Amino acid sequence: MPKIVIKKDGRKEDFIPEKIVVSAIKTGASVDVARNIARKIESIEKEEIETKEIREIVLHELKSINPVWHERWIAYDKGVKRLYKHYKHGLYE
Repeated sequence: MPKIVIKKDGRKEDFIPEKIVVSAIKTGASVDVARNIARKIESIEKEEIETKEIREIVLHELKSINPVWHERWIAYDKGVKRLYKHYKHGLYE
């Protein structure tokens, strides 16, 4: 099970499966589907995992079950990153 997540900017944080569950549920996935996706990632035998690897697995699983959930994840992800970019550059200060 991964214990550490390596963020895009190189920071490291603890692996928290519930973050995957919550994100998947927000796309419309059921709790059971979301937990199965999180368990799949938990079963990876690595000490550390990159966020992009987690994202790829989640998107693949969502798309294979319901392509609409996949599209919702991508739309949400783009929106959050756009807001973060504005925040980072002082728009929300």
